[in-house]
Amino acid sequence: MLLEALSSAILGLALAWAATHRLAHRLPARPLVLSTGVAGALFGAFVMHSALEAGHLLVVLLGAVIVSVASLSLLLRPAGRMRRRSATA
Repeated sequence: MLLEALSSAILGLALAWAATHRLAHRLPARPLVLSTGVAGALFGAFVMHSALEAGHLLVVLLGAVIVSVASLSLLLRPAGRMRRRSATA
């Protein structure tokens, strides 16, 4: 289980770093993004490990990646300004 936790934390950190590198203009502060990526990956690994028990390392890591990406996607802001039209237009 220690290997799963360490691997998922490293994957979450790598995903968060890639997101901050690629989408820095659409994300909040870097420490928040990095901690969200790691926390999401650890939570995903915990859920998958609880559901499947031991012996499924790749599936647990896949679950960690999915939850980490989902958590990071919640931090994204819209790319441009949203145009609002009046109700009469």
